[in-house]
Amino acid sequence: MDVHILEMPLDYGGRRHGSDMGPSAVRLAGIREKIENLGHKVISDQNPIKVTAQEFADIGTNPKAKYLEPIVDACTLLAKEVEDAACDGEFPLVFGGDHSIVLGTLAGLSSFYKKKNLRLGVLYVDAHGDFNTTETSPTGNIHGECLAASAGYGLPELVNLYHEGRKVDPANICFVGLRDLDKGEKLLMKEAGVTAFTISDIDRIGFDQVLTKVKLFFKTRCDVVHISFDMDSLDPSIAPGTGVPVPGGLNYREGLLLMEEMCQLNMVKSMEIVEVNPILDVRNQTAIMAVNLAARLLGETLY
Repeated sequence: MDVHILEMPLDYGGRRHGSDMGPSAVRLAGIREKIENLGHKVISDQNPIKVTAQEFADIGTNPKAKYLEPIVDACTLLAKEVEDAACDGEFPLVFGGDHSIVLGTLAGLSSFYKKKNLRLGVLYVDAHGDFNTTETSPTGNIHGECLAASAGYGLPELVNLYHEGRKVDPANICFVGLRDLDKGEKLLMKEAGVTAFTISDIDRIGFDQVLTKVKLFFKTRCDVVHISFDMDSLDPSIAPGTGVPVPGGLNYREGLLLMEEMCQLNMVKSMEIVEVNPILDVRNQTAIMAVNLAARLLGETLY
């Protein structure tokens, strides 16, 4: 398989800066060598997608959608790169950056799969819902509004990024690992009809049952799957290098097993890993975990 690595050093979507260095940390952790050792061909321009330098970026006039213009500009560039990779038959593997980059990834994938008349599903592995709008956001950080916009809710500039309309049907979105939701976004998620497996669900029915339900979800609803993996879905005791840590997360083994099971589903055609923040990391361990998670999705096994 041809794996196209895309580096998206965008960190305007969140409160803490530093995730713009995430792609470099993942590169230094050996992502290219890891994938090549699995027998895949790695395609990479070796140049990160261009992002307006922070000192020249305008925070904007809307306190409920900070840095709107540079985020839209950068994600539009990413959308084109992702669509081009998919058109070439490659597996887009995107490294961020904060989670606002999902706006670009899903816009590019949506454009490609709509032309193919294929139903796109999204596995969103995250501690947070990212389903706020400007009406509900307590912070105005766009990394907390990005999935709602991709599902058709929120500012027109975000909803209509790259091409008009929603990028994914919320009925085809499945969350794993949720444990920190704002009141307003929780209501919108229920109204939209997303499927969510929280940490409490995992504790209640067991991770094995959650995996079974997740795989059945995609088999019965979708033709292709995109995985959006936020490193804050893992417990901060093992993955400290992330911008919005929340105690009580997935353990490393659960993350790896989830990727192995999704690999065996044979429906995943793209992935992004976000919120690796080297400033907060310890000996690059969060970036190394990101590399290993991607490897498991791409076919690495223990035996």
